Amino acid sequence: MTTISRTEDGFVVDAGVIAEAFGITPDQVRDEMRGGGIATRSETGEGADAGRWRMTFFRGDRAFRLVVDAAGAVLSRSSFPIAPRGAGRPPA
Repeated sequence: MTTISRTEDGFVVDAGVIAEAFGITPDQVRDEMRGGGIATRSETGEGADAGRWRMTFFRGDRAFRLVVDAAGAVLSRSSFPIAPRGAGRPPA
């Protein structure tokens, strides 16, 4: 599998990509996603951003964001600090 692939239900991101961004193992990513420790948000671009999708992964006080095209090619990636969930930030 490539690191990001598109299915009819959306995109699938390889756990290794997320693990690298958060400094954890792919197994930890899978466990934390199942247990709610990593939350995600996916947004579809409109207007000037049509044909792009933004996927943001939230873990503790960090977020990791990917912007991809329709084929799943990464157009940009970023990681940044956030307020932890429950600290005045709405749930993802």
